[in-house]
Amino acid sequence: MNDEIVVFWFRRDLRLEDNAALSEALRSGRKVLPIYIFDENVPPFSSENNVKTLFINAQLQKINLEFEKLGAALSVAEGNAVDVFKEILKYYNVYAVYANREYEPNLIKRDQELSSFLTTQKILFNTSKDQVLFERDEIVKSDGLPYKIYTPYSKKWLERIQNMDLPFFECTLNTAKLVHNKFYFSSSESKMVFSSKVNKWPYDLSKKTIDNYTDTRNFPGIDGTSKLSNHLRYGTLSVRSCIREAMKSSDITFLKELIWRDFFTQVLWHFPFSVTQNFKEKYNGIVWRNNQSEFEKWCKGETGYPMVDAGMRELNSTGFMHNRVRMITASFLCKHLLIDWKWGEAYFAEKLLDYDMALNVGNWQWVAGTGCDSAPYFRVFNPSEQLKKFDKDFTYVKKWVPEFQEFTYTPMVEHTQARKRCLETFKQGLLNVT
Repeated sequence: MNDEIVVFWFRRDLRLEDNAALSEALRSGRKVLPIYIFDENVPPFSSENNVKTLFINAQLQKINLEFEKLGAALSVAEGNAVDVFKEILKYYNVYAVYANREYEPNLIKRDQELSSFLTTQKILFNTSKDQVLFERDEIVKSDGLPYKIYTPYSKKWLERIQNMDLPFFECTLNTAKLVHNKFYFSSSESKMVFSSKVNKWPYDLSKKTIDNYTDTRNFPGIDGTSKLSNHLRYGTLSVRSCIREAMKSSDITFLKELIWRDFFTQVLWHFPFSVTQNFKEKYNGIVWRNNQSEFEKWCKGETGYPMVDAGMRELNSTGFMHNRVRMITASFLCKHLLIDWKWGEAYFAEKLLDYDMALNVGNWQWVAGTGCDSAPYFRVFNPSEQLKKFDKDFTYVKKWVPEFQEFTYTPMVEHTQARKRCLETFKQGLLNVT
């Protein structure tokens, strides 16, 4: 039918270039209705000032300006996805819906429900691979089972990429390809609060940053990282473009960090239970202390350990934390305070602008020693030694914890005693299961 359209659903792909599903929609031969949904299935956007909402809005505004140049507009909705599409069908004759694939358990369930509904309406639901290079079971062991250890996975990943051309998906926009009216559903406009104050988080994919990544990435007091995490999380930049740049360098440290994204995403897809349970069941016998007041001190950055407190205050203030410091703060919570990693994972999920379920869960379990990789439970970061090693001039700490040298600034727990308590608790936890 001449009036049939297709819908392109923006999700973790907030860009108009090298976008797999958008490219498919634009080549469908039908006009495209672009839409973004503030979806109740994703981490909550509590207010118009939420850092995630502000960042998303900034990118949606950028996308919308491009559509407006062509006499079209980006439609915005809020609520349950199935309900939103039921409303769309009241106004449009939809032939197909295009979107890029998701891998989180709750989002897989949502897409399955939407697919079932669309099938009853004889509407196609086409999904594409976009947010990772290799997905699901594309890289598995010789016996077909998924990898649980990063190193052998990364080796096969690197072997595979040597023999392939990274695709680039053309997304040529023009007036004839777009639906020229706008769709709103529910109170979606309340979320579309554009702010000139939002931090755009400029990223750095320069040759200098990539070539020197091994030497600079662990020091929070210097500008030595790419700041890519939130751009990859929301797809404002194609992961394929990042990989292309990384492959130009003789130092593969930066590339290996991108491989971690694929690794943890396939782990989540194969083992969705890991979102709420220890990956290794043998650690289910750990008796966590879970002291609420101590947890609150950790959240506020009031532990008395400068590197830990600096990281938590940076997180609370900006929605970002340096990766090395994430490991230190997470280790302190799980090992020094013996608080369940799920508490920390949930707090990071709330606060982090770049929150990614696969990476957050994977890294928290890695630090706790309960995860799929081979990190031993008896590795306990000494936050004082980490400070000496990675911020010896106190550049980072002075910014966030100006009182760190005052007499009243004291540690809430003593490292040696906390480490001993941790090892005894984990050892007993293993005995409780076996």
